Amino acid sequence: MSQKLFDLLSRHLSSHKLEQFHKVAEQRTRYLTLVFEDIYQAQNSSAILRSAETWGVQDIHIIENNHSFQQHQRISKGAADWLTLLRYNQAQANTKTCLQHLKAKGYRIAVTTLGDDSVSASNLPLDRPIAVLMGTELTGASTEALEFADVKLQIPGWGFTKSLNVAAAAAVICQRLTERMREENIHWQLSQEEQLSLKIEWAKQSIKWSKYLIEMFESNEIP
Repeated sequence: MSQKLFDLLSRHLSSHKLEQFHKVAEQRTRYLTLVFEDIYQAQNSSAILRSAETWGVQDIHIIENNHSFQQHQRISKGAADWLTLLRYNQAQANTKTCLQHLKAKGYRIAVTTLGDDSVSASNLPLDRPIAVLMGTELTGASTEALEFADVKLQIPGWGFTKSLNVAAAAAVICQRLTERMREENIHWQLSQEEQLSLKIEWAKQSIKWSKYLIEMFESNEIP
């Protein structure tokens, strides 16, 4: 059924767009995912979305305890349109809910923080899926997030400034970890079913009358 729906939507896409969908879907991953915890500056969240999309990270988990998620379209360049954004903003225990969910799905939780017991992205174990949590700009990851951490992550530097802006840090982490995944013997790709599901969602975004087409498809008005 999904393939038939995509075949229908494909008739309304240019050959160039269709080729893009196939190529990008093949490079998408959920082996690495990013978690925002109360990131409140729209320029930072927008830049992180752009970095994640550029390096093929599909899922972004957004924890909204004290701040709502915002983005600048000019900075993100529409990256959010191609990503799966999952929000946690229903209760006070949003951090716990998010991280418990990820742990149940088999993710190792890596929380970015400075400290002698933190490892670099080059040394972070990749023997199982990894979720990297980045905390709020002012104070970093919460105590609760650190309690859930399976490993603490930092970007080593050799200057007087000991930490990067959160958006810059996310770019470095995305680049290094996705590069390592492709170099090592890791099955990081999405399944064919996941790729198809993504391409359907992207087609919906790209076709202005997609809702009408889907309604006709579901009512069997289109063979």
